[in-house]
Amino acid sequence: MELSYIKKIIKLVENSDVDEVEIEEEGKKIRVVRHRTNSVQYQIPSNQALLPQSLNAPSYPPMESKLTPEVPPAPKVNYHEVKSPIVGTFYRAPAPDAESYVEIGQEVNPGTVLCIVEAMKLMNEIECDVSGKVAKIMVENGTPVEYNQVLFLIET
Repeated sequence: MELSYIKKIIKLVENSDVDEVEIEEEGKKIRVVRHRTNSVQYQIPSNQALLPQSLNAPSYPPMESKLTPEVPPAPKVNYHEVKSPIVGTFYRAPAPDAESYVEIGQEVNPGTVLCIVEAMKLMNEIECDVSGKVAKIMVENGTPVEYNQVLFLIET
């Protein structure tokens, strides 16, 4: 299966009411499962290699690039994306001299304040909506963020 084909399947699941899709073609299998916490889990069996199909594949167009994309290994953990609900400036702490609300590896629960997004001089606290551990902070302190931009990855 081609990487572009897999990305299309994931996009279709994200934008539909379908919770789970499993496809098997020519001995290769992919399963995409969406959990209703606004996160998507991608499962690719570790013994299945994702190799480009021949150019004569009738089910989807051939790859545009001659390079074989590197495919990361299947994630072993589920990550929940905390996204910005507004456009503004991202701040990790309530004041420049204060400690950050959260650090990588910290346990969080629903309602835990993760950061502030400033919009038009209003400081909007962004709270976590799941329980888990802060796995990654996706934005640098003091940088602009867009609506729906991923701010944090929470390991659930």
